[in-house]
Amino acid sequence: MAYRLLVVDDETDILHLLQDLFTRKGYQVLTAHNGQEALELCAQIPDLILLDVNMPDMDGFTLCNQVRNFVSCPILFLTARIEDADKVMGFAAGGDDYILKPFSSQELLARVAAHLRREERRQGQAQVKFDQGLVIDYGARCLYQNGKLVRLAKKEFDIVALLSMHPSQVFDRERIYESVWGWNSEGESSVVAEHIRRIRTKFTAAGCGERIVTIWGVGYKWQ
Repeated sequence: MAYRLLVVDDETDILHLLQDLFTRKGYQVLTAHNGQEALELCAQIPDLILLDVNMPDMDGFTLCNQVRNFVSCPILFLTARIEDADKVMGFAAGGDDYILKPFSSQELLARVAAHLRREERRQGQAQVKFDQGLVIDYGARCLYQNGKLVRLAKKEFDIVALLSMHPSQVFDRERIYESVWGWNSEGESSVVAEHIRRIRTKFTAAGCGERIVTIWGVGYKWQ
């Protein structure tokens, strides 16, 4: 099966150039001119995203941060210039690499292929079967109940992965927030409770049972 790439750039000429380049190499290519189009195309689960940093309606860093709620694939920024502050901002938003414009076709193809190989190796990691038909594929970041996919947002899966990989450990909200959002993230640890509420709702609807239990006054534990 051909890899599916999503290319996001507000310059039509660049979109056509990249679409032709990757299509000739056997890739399936989706193109978006702006952030809203890109968010809609994420429903098709791309294997890798090439993302322009400087776009008028929504810059690449903002878009990357939003995209990370839907997909976990590699995201490579395309940019005409890069400074250390930009790198920090891009990696914090969930980006994986930077490619400077103008770029050579061969370098771009090689960088994309390298990230796809790395992602393939990552997805080859363990798939764990729990009782009562629950399976978590940590490499592919998917969860199944009796063979049916249970759709989780990125942060929801991160919380499930953290708790399920440490079933005997109780995590308080602050520890979960630091592990999933990062210790230097802006926000409140209270969002953890809301995410766990959503996870429980999805688990109940899918028949997963009560997997995350509350240890009152302490935190949460995988059951």
